[in-house]
This record gives sequence, C-alpha cells and structure tokens, in this order.
Amino acid sequence: MADAELDFAEVRRAFDHAAASYDAHAVLQREVCDRLLTRLDFMTLQPERVLDVGCGTGYGLAHLQRRYPEADMCALDIAPAMLHAAKARMPQSGLAQRVLSGVLGRGVHHHAVCADMDRLPLADNSMNLAWSSLALQWAHDLEATLKGLHRVLAPGGLLIFATFGPDTLKELRTAFAAVDDAPHVNRFIDLHDIGDMLIHAGFASPVMEMEILTLTYADLKTLMRDLKGIGAHNAAASRKRGLLGKSAWAQLEQAYEAHRLEGRLPATFEVIYGHAWVGDKKRREDGRQVIEFNIETRRRKLGLS
Repeated sequence: MADAELDFAEVRRAFDHAAASYDAHAVLQREVCDRLLTRLDFMTLQPERVLDVGCGTGYGLAHLQRRYPEADMCALDIAPAMLHAAKARMPQSGLAQRVLSGVLGRGVHHHAVCADMDRLPLADNSMNLAWSSLALQWAHDLEATLKGLHRVLAPGGLLIFATFGPDTLKELRTAFAAVDDAPHVNRFIDLHDIGDMLIHAGFASPVMEMEILTLTYADLKTLMRDLKGIGAHNAAASRKRGLLGKSAWAQLEQAYEAHRLEGRLPATFEVIYGHAWVGDKKRREDGRQVIEFNIETRRRKLGLS
C-alpha cells in the first residue's frame, strides 16, 4: 500500500470493529463503487466466476450479483465481521463460509473467503472477473497482490479496480506534520507505478484513470469520526499508540483550519481507476511468455501460399 509497513493485525481488528458502523459512514466508498460499476457497462465479458477482493459489507458484491446473476460469486475480505455483513446483504441466502481450495463447482453460487489479498487461497485460472473497490490500498505488497490476481484469473479474464492515490487526505497529512514527525496518514501509490506493476504482473492492455473527489466537513472531529467508522484509521506499524493529547489535538485542529474554504473543511481523495486483461498464459521454463505465430495460416490469409 505504502512506503510504511502496515500492522495487519491492526488492519483486521479495525475493519472487524468497523463492520457495524461502516455503511453509515461510507458515502465516498459507495460513490466510488457506483462509478466503478459504470465502467463494466463497456465490457462485453460475461463471467462464470467473479471474485470481489476486499468486499467489505457487500455493497459492490450485491450489485455484481444482480449484474451477473448466473455467475458464481466469491467474496474475499481480511475481516470476518465484514464477510458476515456481506452475507446479510446478498440478494440470495446461502453464502458458504469456507475457504476455497480448488475450482468452484457449478451450481454453488456464493462463497466467502476470509484471507489476506496478498495470499489468495484460490486455484490457478479459477476466476473470470476480479473486482476490487477501494481495497488494494491495503495490500502489503501491491505488485505481489497483482501477480496473485493474475494467477487466479483465467485467460481472457478481467481485473477492474479502484484505489486511492497519493493526494488522498493531503490536508490531514499536512496538518499532522505540524504536530509531530510520526506517520498518521497512510501513504498511497501513484497511478503510473500501479500501471507498471500491472505490466510486471503479466496483465495486458492496462487502462488507468484518475479523478479528485472532495468531501467537506463542518469540523475535524466529524472527518475523523467518518474515517474511524469505516475502519480506515492509521495502521502503520511505526504509528504512535494511544490517543492524541489535548495539546496535540488542539495543534491538529488549528493546522487543519488553514484549509477551511467557504466555511467548510475539505478532505481530498485521489481516486485511481484501472482495468487490465489476462492474455495467453503459456510460459517457457525460464518464466518468459511464449507468443505463438502460425506462419502458414497467416500466409494463406494474405494469399502468399
């Protein structure tokens, strides 16, 4: 996710704790998910098996189920409480609480996998569509995660995602810098670096887009309450433990006030959208991809033989 190592026990604990409050605070997350869903309108893919990476409480998962009613759905999240909430939201009951160790069987439509996205417990070539809305920023090693997604996607499969870019919460990061030098806001990977990682992971034809969304707040406490409500507070391994003292909080509020505009405090979110395809997976023993050309067929089509 970032240049600072994350404490994944804390990430899991935070999202488990936030499952009950998540939907009440996830205005931005739903908006981004809706915008990502519209991008599927331009894809002709009709997947048999769909993987939702970082499904949260299942808002996107339910929409994917309605869009692809004949597809097997696999919900993956690091937090058990989030998976439980996703199960309750699904339009059909029977979300199986088990880890998949092989190719999904036909006729079984819903599966839940509690796992780290960096270590997908799924079979090679077992999915046709991998979807992730605002979850990849929590990857410990994003390129390794993308390689894992390439592995589980079948040839012709699609990865489509939204994640956060470096300008996300830039006002909060600047305000905290006036308090101390400790990491308080997670850092995010640049659009161009993500595009390079997709290529290195084996994906073809990556398309990347970026937009800036801004939420405004009456005060800093409301912003911090929203972040805590979705489980997105600071999880850096080197973070300071405990709450800010009164003096530090007062410094933070004063520093953030410098950003107030037209009576409101802005919170910037840089949203990166991307999609890429899986091509032929034939490889040489040294790991290089094999591209086959049928010369005789090509010559006949050109009238050369």
